[in-house]
Amino acid sequence: MADPRYPIGKFHYEGALSEPQKAQCLGDIEQTPARLRAAVNGLSEQQLDTPYRDGGWTVRQVVHHVPDSHMNSYVRFKLALTEEEPTIRPYMENLWAELPEAKSAPIELSLVLLESLHERWMLMLRAIKPGEWKRNFRHPELGLMNLEKTLALYSWHGKHHVAHVTSLREKMGW
Repeated sequence: MADPRYPIGKFHYEGALSEPQKAQCLGDIEQTPARLRAAVNGLSEQQLDTPYRDGGWTVRQVVHHVPDSHMNSYVRFKLALTEEEPTIRPYMENLWAELPEAKSAPIELSLVLLESLHERWMLMLRAIKPGEWKRNFRHPELGLMNLEKTLALYSWHGKHHVAHVTSLREKMGW
């Protein structure tokens, strides 16, 4: 059985993206809100409060995590586009997921937030010039990250979390 933490596998970056690969990543990011909404469509409150794996977050926590993470990435893109190798501030995603609102807020709040955020993010991403994809930010734990690698990471990230929900639905017969 595959590792339920990584239903689509771990993130891999092979290096510079071809134009078709970049277009695919952009499409993946653009589709993340719709894919997440479809993945949780029709789930009951009890189902939303079910962990996607033993010891893992609930579906609700996953839904709230995605815009938390993508907001951080959106800001990192803006910083890298406007500053020379800014050092970004990481966040404690595991602790954010334990905050009361992440464990109990209606998912519609985060679904709408994700939709609006991605509309805005896509405007920025589609306007990035070829040379700007090599711009960097410094992550205190991961080191130097360029925007192209970050694009690939968030293409994977959205699919990764959607798969947490869809694989649980499949496993549970929902």
